[in-house]
Amino acid sequence: MQLIERLPGLGNQLSKKTIKEQISDKLAYMICSGLLQIDDELPSERELAAMLDVSRETVRGAIQTLAAQGMIEVSQGSRTRVIRNEGYALHDAVSSLRGLKDYKIDTVYEARKVVEIAVVRDAAVRISDKEIKRMEGLLKAQATMFEDPVRFQMSDREFHSIMYEASSNPLLVTFVQDLYAYALDYRRKVMKEAGAVKRSFEDHAVILEALRAHDPDLAGEVIAAHLDHVYKTTLTAMKKKGV
Repeated sequence: MQLIERLPGLGNQLSKKTIKEQISDKLAYMICSGLLQIDDELPSERELAAMLDVSRETVRGAIQTLAAQGMIEVSQGSRTRVIRNEGYALHDAVSSLRGLKDYKIDTVYEARKVVEIAVVRDAAVRISDKEIKRMEGLLKAQATMFEDPVRFQMSDREFHSIMYEASSNPLLVTFVQDLYAYALDYRRKVMKEAGAVKRSFEDHAVILEALRAHDPDLAGEVIAAHLDHVYKTTLTAMKKKGV
């Protein structure tokens, strides 16, 4: 459960909450950050449970919490979907995201590259077999998501979170999680382009190979290449919108 004990902007507060509350916060943050948007359908309970490494009962309880808050709609016979992106008490995390939006993409991605390379190099040395196995499971599932960018982005966040949490510095982990969340609305647009999900999946496979080898130099190189691609494609999407 280590990877869900911390969300950007919340420090270690989640460790004091129940697992159901942690999952509620995690899903709410995905909505507040723009990773999930209004009218998006959530994956099934079974898939969410596998993705988040919790029981289906925990996922069901978390979904009920968000439904009671009016953020998602649960309808019998159809997928649960997002209907509102505000109203949930994640003030610190959301404030952190809004603060990052004041910075230009060049500034944010330069910071992200410096921090994330350091975090991933450290993770390559420290990552456990259990964490590797979880990432392998996510990668296997991602191979089925080439035509579903929303599911892929949710899985992508978990993939990166496990990698970040394997490092030894909780402050850097919190910071890089914040930086990851920057411009997710534009990443959504990028992921809808033909071949975009497959390209990210291929990057993930190379990253996982470096982590599995416990090779910090290789891990640093491949995450740098991945971030360069993320930066270029996000910048292109923002320019199309005149940002």
